[in-house]
Amino acid sequence: MNLYQDKTSGYYSICREDLIQLIPDKNSANRVLEIGAGAGQTLARIKELGYAGETVGVDVVDLSQSSRPGIDRFYVADIEDETFALDGQYFDVILCGDVIEHLRDPWRAMKRLSTFLKSGGVLIASIPNLREKNLLKKIVLGGDFSYADCGTLDRSHLRFFCKRNMIELLEGSGLRVARVASDLDPKKLTHPRVWQNKITFGLFEEFFVTQYYFVAEKP
Repeated sequence: MNLYQDKTSGYYSICREDLIQLIPDKNSANRVLEIGAGAGQTLARIKELGYAGETVGVDVVDLSQSSRPGIDRFYVADIEDETFALDGQYFDVILCGDVIEHLRDPWRAMKRLSTFLKSGGVLIASIPNLREKNLLKKIVLGGDFSYADCGTLDRSHLRFFCKRNMIELLEGSGLRVARVASDLDPKKLTHPRVWQNKITFGLFEEFFVTQYYFVAEKP
């Protein structure tokens, strides 16, 4: 817990527009749950845009989120605590923005989270990519696996994944991965990673991606 309390306020105050854009059905009747909701900016923004009728947040750090306009319910809790429970088959959307890598047992936790989703609901997750080229260079060539305050080797990260493992995790939780995206934006043609990926015909794409995004549906 001290690892999270030692984080700067900026760590919790990011509005995840990248996740909001991935909500497939931007419906005012949606019930949206965000795990690792931080200070609650993302949920408040979803409510402001009219993409949800009810917003619920969970985080291990108490930042007085329950008083933020646009959030209907907020729980200061550890989702891996078996005593913590929410209504089953209730939510249309669950957001897990850079959360899964912090969990002790993400496989068990994701199976629990999937029970909170309605049939046809979606879980949207972002997960850092361990296979990214600069990270591999640091580890393989530099022999350096030192942790940092943020990024893929954030010292509060307990689990690490490559793309294949991310998909296996989600589908092993009873979900179907309907969409995979990344921070390798093809529109940013001047970005070195984008044109490097383009001239190598996408063969080494997984080495250029820092962050993957998944939209997984509950059948």
